[in-house]
Amino acid sequence: MSPELISILVLVVVFVIATTRSVNMGALAFAAAFGVGTLVADLDADGIFAGFPGDLFVVLVGVTYLFAIARANGTTDWLVHAAVRLVRGRVALIPWVMFALTGALTAIGAVSPAAVAIVAPIALSFATRYSISPLLMGTMVVHGAQAGGFSPISIYGSIVNGIVEREKLPGSEIGLFLASLVANLLIAAVLFAVLGGRKLWARGAVTPQDGGVPGRGKASAGTGTGTDGTGTGGTGAGTGTGGTAPAAVAVRPDQETGGAEGTGIRLNPARIATLVALVALVVAVLGFDLDAGLTAVTLAVVLSTAWPDDSRRAVGEIAWSTVLLICGVLTYVGVLEEMGTITWAGEGVGGIGVPLLAAVLLCYIGAIVSAFASSVGIMGALIPLAVPFLAQGEIGAVGMVAALAVSATVVDVSPFSTNGALVLAAAPDVDRDRFFRQLMIYGGIVVAAVPVLAWLVLVVPGFG
Repeated sequence: MSPELISILVLVVVFVIATTRSVNMGALAFAAAFGVGTLVADLDADGIFAGFPGDLFVVLVGVTYLFAIARANGTTDWLVHAAVRLVRGRVALIPWVMFALTGALTAIGAVSPAAVAIVAPIALSFATRYSISPLLMGTMVVHGAQAGGFSPISIYGSIVNGIVEREKLPGSEIGLFLASLVANLLIAAVLFAVLGGRKLWARGAVTPQDGGVPGRGKASAGTGTGTDGTGTGGTGAGTGTGGTAPAAVAVRPDQETGGAEGTGIRLNPARIATLVALVALVVAVLGFDLDAGLTAVTLAVVLSTAWPDDSRRAVGEIAWSTVLLICGVLTYVGVLEEMGTITWAGEGVGGIGVPLLAAVLLCYIGAIVSAFASSVGIMGALIPLAVPFLAQGEIGAVGMVAALAVSATVVDVSPFSTNGALVLAAAPDVDRDRFFRQLMIYGGIVVAAVPVLAWLVLVVPGFG
């Protein structure tokens, strides 16, 4: 049995054990990286640790640390109330606002993980407050980031268009952008319909002061029935359900109804400083291309020093189990890259004599590998592999590149990718194991369905 095949089988075993024995998959993956790297790939410790995602580790720690402080001092509550006022109380619009915001950030040049790191904590805090599915809110943020990710001036778009030009392939910058935009917009619409969007529309408008406990919300009139608890409404008694009423928020001494900001929570020096820190994070990352993780850690330390009482428990709220999970899996994927497993699989597919079959298999390889590794990195490897059969003229280059781009990026909802990991880490007050399983199942559905759909729509017709 070849070393490459052994490494793939070990990865399957890691998934099976983690699923059936409830062992942290990251810890298993570190052990697998050590075993396969040492016994099969003949790598030393430096070779094994070459795949450790140090930058992602700092991003996960820094962003969750900063937003843990923001939650502790009430800043995220203030932002959530402000968002409700912005859309005139229509909670159903907020997932689309987050989709559009991350899409706009990536379209103008933000790296996708940076945009998600900025938006996801606020979006998921809103989801918790108003009993919106965290899966819906998190995936809307990620798909929004990918929707704008291939504009001609974006990072992804510039890189892929540069690869196409270097390989002397026909290209279409606008076609690539529209393919990703439409694909992610359609997926977002389906998710909105399936994961509770219709109930959000039916809820109507809420006021920023709406609060209470899960299942305890404001009823418009009359008496209703539900599953989680009862509440009082403006003109009658009503019973809320966990999916249709605002969720719990701790009441602080400085919280009032109809405060100066009209949000029910007053701004104090700590919250003002935290808002300034969040703006500084955006400006530093987007305007000066500074590292999001290091910037977030620095800002969190400044806030902790100034207001230690608000920040005392923040370090404990860093998503350490998620950090272990993601870093372990990506370290093992790094071992696969070091020993040539991914290149081995791609070259095997590229050598198939049936161009259309090779095209769909390359889309699947792009999706599967990108669910665990760099999306741009895998596109940089797969597009050159597609050159030989693209040169035959049977496959349209524009459609093939667009299909690869969509397949390799739409799967970033996977909890093992940077964007999915950020969403998982940013979700407050959720069962992380359950949320992880939801993201993993949804990521699996995307990996299974999107490549073949992209192939049917973009490759089979022969665009380009």
